Amino acid sequence: MLPSGEFMLHLGAVLWPVAVTIDIILRFVMIGIVPGNRRPTTAMAWLLAIYFIPVAGLVAYLLFANPRLSRRRLEKQARANESITNATSHMKLPEEFHSSEEWVESVVVLNRKLGAFPLDGGNKIEVLSNYKASLEAMREAIEKAQRYVHIQFYIMGDDEEYVGPVLDALEAAARRGVNVRLLFDHLGTLRVSGYRDLKKRLRASDIEWRAMLPIDPIGRRWRRPDLRNHRKILVVDGVMAFTGSQNLIEPGYKRESSHNLGREWVEMMIRVEGPLVRSLDVTFATDWWQEDDTTDVLSDLTEASHPLSLADQPGTTLAQVLPSGPGYESENNLRLFNTLMYSATERLNITSPYFVPDDSLLYAITTAAQRGLEVNLYVCEKGDQFLVHHAQQSYYQQLLQAGVRIYRYPAPMVLHTKCFTADDDVAVVGSSNMDMRSFSLNMEISVMMLGPEMVNAVNEVQDQYREISSELTLSEWRRRPRLQRWIDNVCRLSATLQ
Repeated sequence: MLPSGEFMLHLGAVLWPVAVTIDIILRFVMIGIVPGNRRPTTAMAWLLAIYFIPVAGLVAYLLFANPRLSRRRLEKQARANESITNATSHMKLPEEFHSSEEWVESVVVLNRKLGAFPLDGGNKIEVLSNYKASLEAMREAIEKAQRYVHIQFYIMGDDEEYVGPVLDALEAAARRGVNVRLLFDHLGTLRVSGYRDLKKRLRASDIEWRAMLPIDPIGRRWRRPDLRNHRKILVVDGVMAFTGSQNLIEPGYKRESSHNLGREWVEMMIRVEGPLVRSLDVTFATDWWQEDDTTDVLSDLTEASHPLSLADQPGTTLAQVLPSGPGYESENNLRLFNTLMYSATERLNITSPYFVPDDSLLYAITTAAQRGLEVNLYVCEKGDQFLVHHAQQSYYQQLLQAGVRIYRYPAPMVLHTKCFTADDDVAVVGSSNMDMRSFSLNMEISVMMLGPEMVNAVNEVQDQYREISSELTLSEWRRRPRLQRWIDNVCRLSATLQ
């Protein structure tokens, strides 16, 4: 019998070749698996992680590399799209639609094909850029509800001054017989201070509520944990709706660090009256159906797709809803954004708190600047997410060299608005950032609005951002410290791990 020391050496001599062989086989196999249905840059990032930190990289790949929802959810989304398409098949372009730009009609056709919703005319849309006033407008709408309130937000957090009055209005509406249905993202809200108290309050109310995309291994509800429902929608009685970037939480996000810094989130919402409300309502109904098989709100809404009377058309704005996310075969929002950027002929004004583009979007925006368009990009001077902010900064030099003008909103505020305009023809407002997470992993909602009136309304807010922002110059950016460049580039690599 070998002494223990010699035995361990002998065992090591036997196991080492086995381990090396397994490692080589594993790397060889992963080269053929990882690139499947992924961008080359994403595949390369995952392979680098697996090669440099094999165990941790492989575990991370198994947990986070699949961007797909469950088969049940995908089937439901496909059935919902079919129902929407069938219910709206009779709807053509509104009579008031007219554009001297052929590309505008082509974008409308694209959105219809991707997201199933038609272009709706006769809408009255108001841009809301004051944080507290937006919550007050939502509260007032809820207080007038007679039949139902449908409300969903990525993040919720109760407080006395901002969200408390909205929750009071929801509870009061439910007590007087209004059907109140509430959705919030499970992980998005779970991390907010006071989550347990919020759930206790909801359980004690007459509000029907569900957590979206819940992580529940015991209940066999498991998926890639960072697939999130990022939409923000409020619909009251099918006649008024709100959507945009703002979450249902106070402007400091209930974070002590934010309050100490004086950091608040700057947002943009739109208030909608008219036919477009129904498209937002159907989007909510689809998400509710995903979380609750017992209540088929979707069928009730799609079956009632009757022609609208003039009384149902309080305005003149043409608009179209485009949902996106891993439940769709295509990256709907990315295709819309790229198409608009390539189609514009005069100017692009873009606001995004997290600007981490894939190659296609980067080429679209830099090409727009290089072909002579005025391209303005509004971002945060200092972001609230370390990795994303530094990944974003790694693109600045390429953007500046192409002629994009970058305006940085002053710290410590977080410019959280997600919007952009193309020429005098199109404005887009919604929940979608211009980053790879919003394109591939998050369920998002975007509203495309046509015409100079809405373009001017959105640009007016972006002009206010410009007045208090500082413009970043190429010479200034080239002088940044080498360590910062290194950090930016490392974070840029991590941003492609999807």
